[in-house]
Amino acid sequence: LHGHRAFLKGYARSEREYLKQLADEGQTPGAMYIGCSDSRVIPELLTRTKPGELFVVRNVANVVPVQGDTATSVGAALEFAVGVLGVRDVIVCGHDECGGVKAAVAGVQTVSHMPSLADWLGRVEPAAEAAKEAAKGAGDDWELRFAVEENVLLQLENLSTYPQVQQAVAEDRIALHGWVYDLHSARVRVFDPDEVAFLPVEELL
Repeated sequence: LHGHRAFLKGYARSEREYLKQLADEGQTPGAMYIGCSDSRVIPELLTRTKPGELFVVRNVANVVPVQGDTATSVGAALEFAVGVLGVRDVIVCGHDECGGVKAAVAGVQTVSHMPSLADWLGRVEPAAEAAKEAAKGAGDDWELRFAVEENVLLQLENLSTYPQVQQAVAEDRIALHGWVYDLHSARVRVFDPDEVAFLPVEELL
């Protein structure tokens, strides 16, 4: 509440007209961002976006359940963003040192005392298994790095199980993007389908 009071005296006062415009005219975000709930990864901060510019969904390990999954929250937001708001880009952003991905690599039984979390992270296990195979002999740090990246790619695949996304991609109305945020450098790695690799953002701008 103290922070909100400072917000009212600062940003809300200086941007009063802009916020009023958003309230009166509604939202028209250019992109949907699907990221992890981790408190260290703030999408509006790392993209320098203002209110109204990003439609954000965050959950543990930036998961996109496939269409028809019993967990429908992400799907509902995705359908709304693509089908109603008409976003032009959908970003799935993971991050290094992700605790959810780390738990999936260790095996969801390690969090069996938290049944909701264990069930949720079952959706990350295919990425964890793929990373274990790719990282054989490379060490635990590389295994987790690969798992974070594989998880982003898995969730991008899951996006394409939604008819609204399939149609929008086919009509060239949206583009799908995979990012990984590096907590240590504060830089983003972006998946390049031509290179089939995550590249530093500097190489793509």
